[in-house]
Amino acid sequence: MMRQYELVERVRKYNPRVDEDLLNRAYVYAMKAHGAQTRASGDPYFSHPLEVAAILTDLKLDDATIVAAVLHDTLEDTDATREEIDRLFGEQIGKLVEGLTKIEKLDLVTKQARQGENFRKLLLAVAEDVRVLLVKLADRLHNMRTLHFVPQEKRARIAQETLDIYAPLAGRMGMQRLREELEGLAFRHLMPEAHQTIEQRLHDLRAKNGRIIKRIEDELTKEFEARGITAAVTGRQKTTFSVWRKMERKSISFEQLSDIFGFRIIVGAVEDCYRALGVVHTKWPNVPGRFKDYISTPKQNDYRSIHTTVIGPGHQRVELQIRTAEMHEIARFGIAAHALYKDAVGAHGREQLAKESRAFRWLQETLDLLAHGDNPEEFLEHTRLELFQDQVFCFTPKGGLIALPRGATPIDFAYAVHTKLGDSAVGAKINGRVAPVLSQLKNGDEVEIIRAEGHVPPAAWEGAVATGKARAAIRRATRDAVRQQYAGLGRQIVERAFERAGRVWSEEKLKAALTRLARPSVEDALAAVGRGEIYSGDVVKAVYPDFSEERKAGPAAIGPGEPGWFGVKANANVVFKAPGAKDDGGGAIPIRGLRGDAPVRFAPDGGAVPGDRIVGIFTPGEGITIYPIQSPSLTAFDDQPERWLDVRWDIEAGSSALFPVRIVATAINEPGTLGALATLIGETGANIDNISFKAHSPDFREMTFDLEVADLKHLNGVVTRLRASALVSKVERMIG
Repeated sequence: MMRQYELVERVRKYNPRVDEDLLNRAYVYAMKAHGAQTRASGDPYFSHPLEVAAILTDLKLDDATIVAAVLHDTLEDTDATREEIDRLFGEQIGKLVEGLTKIEKLDLVTKQARQGENFRKLLLAVAEDVRVLLVKLADRLHNMRTLHFVPQEKRARIAQETLDIYAPLAGRMGMQRLREELEGLAFRHLMPEAHQTIEQRLHDLRAKNGRIIKRIEDELTKEFEARGITAAVTGRQKTTFSVWRKMERKSISFEQLSDIFGFRIIVGAVEDCYRALGVVHTKWPNVPGRFKDYISTPKQNDYRSIHTTVIGPGHQRVELQIRTAEMHEIARFGIAAHALYKDAVGAHGREQLAKESRAFRWLQETLDLLAHGDNPEEFLEHTRLELFQDQVFCFTPKGGLIALPRGATPIDFAYAVHTKLGDSAVGAKINGRVAPVLSQLKNGDEVEIIRAEGHVPPAAWEGAVATGKARAAIRRATRDAVRQQYAGLGRQIVERAFERAGRVWSEEKLKAALTRLARPSVEDALAAVGRGEIYSGDVVKAVYPDFSEERKAGPAAIGPGEPGWFGVKANANVVFKAPGAKDDGGGAIPIRGLRGDAPVRFAPDGGAVPGDRIVGIFTPGEGITIYPIQSPSLTAFDDQPERWLDVRWDIEAGSSALFPVRIVATAINEPGTLGALATLIGETGANIDNISFKAHSPDFREMTFDLEVADLKHLNGVVTRLRASALVSKVERMIG
């Protein structure tokens, strides 16, 4: 376990002005707080925060971050309090420790929805200070280094979480060295056999090609010296995980990999990078299509370097990366390498860091997505897409640079520029030529978006785009369009309901009653009515609490002198008699769970109309279904008499209500038949709700009409008119 003076010395190596007293106090406080606690390995628990702090000293972070690492488990696992840490070490360190405690409580290895919500909380904890993320990544790295002490059943879950969330997040922050170690450790625990096999193959290959590597290093060094370029050339080997990932992605064997070994060329200045590139391409032929300039167009994680592949000695492909020492530092440590950050604290510091770090800007933009209200699954999907994808660089017609994931389309491009541009996109020009909006973009493409105001992106685009931002925006636009349709329908229904009730309708009155309907806006309330979630009569009652739906006594009305019968408010056209209720006027209705607003619906595949003898079947939690007494579906309830309700029609005199019914007509199969029959039905005053067809024979077609009629007499009139037509051979009513 690292000693107190060792921690101070590690920080002093890169920070001569280290606050030695602060580090010593933190060391002693954490050691006393953790006391005799031990880890799964049997080591004192205090050794863990010390190792986390040691990892952060390799990143050369400031004193406050090192102290936060030493204290990061005290709030979670000891009796320490935030107030005490603020008093002893300052509010800044207290905030860091509390942010880390919130992350510790998250469980990212859960079902998708909960994992998405927890990932949101993780990034929100980072929002105030990115140092929280740096400490958490170091914490995860040490936990992965000691994962073999954890029980077997937990290892795979922790390793998968590391591979899904923390390693990509480290990469997105530009911390490539930490990312590679996290990936390697996770790979070792998730697929031990594959890891061991690739490790052995790489070891054998290294032994075999050791001389070639040394030869390339020497030759390149001599070439640079001859041209006055000071450069350090080092050979390197791909990691086991990166080799496995490439084999999986390209479906190739180990023997087919041609770029397992690569070389880094570190020079003194940016212009030397391009001079070194000229030397390399002069000495060996380059491989077409394998040149990338990330210096002029850096990656989103601040990575800058020149990549090229040449045909080197022995006709082998050699991958080269050319960068300055500063670029190399950022490539290894990412956002932690920014000297500015070490002194930048608070909002001003974050603004300065955002100007210098594309990785930090990405983090801020990702946090801005939280304001859009996407659900947790969508947010997690978006961030995973952004974390894992490699990039292509495209240009706007005015020369603006847009970085996108590989496989991105002009639709992704449009949404990357602005959400409104994506919503209104109907076409695209790539390099001046009209192209499909779902074409895959390539590096260097110039993209112009063709717009149409009022356009709604098709829902099918969601599965074709590559960025999470585009997918989320398309989902929102589709949901909004559907919501507007339901709101329009709901408005018509509500206006009619107010008209029937003889009350004045206005949006202002409904807005004042929204709390009674538990809806945040007028549009939401109207959409709920359109979807059938809110009964229109309830909207009238919410606006006018004194309103009540009173029935007029009609010829079929049931008077109070007939005991056992009751009405259901959700359907004012029928009244019910409880099973077993006696007509002697005594006792309450013996129905459990049946309330005055129980939903009532008519039987599917046929419905029922006034004039039919009807019966109700009660289903707990769903309501009452009305069937004609001759319905064959009722046989399914023969052994459940407690669910049967006697039902009578209770129609108001002069009511204009219509009821569902289904008829089947066999008609001549010729042009104009459907139009003629629809005209006949319309002339009777019936409403056609739906039509379906079925081929009966080459000369006849079976047409099924779902109608709405006033009563049985009305239905018989419709059937009579159809039977009288020369186009119809047969008409029958269907009863489900």
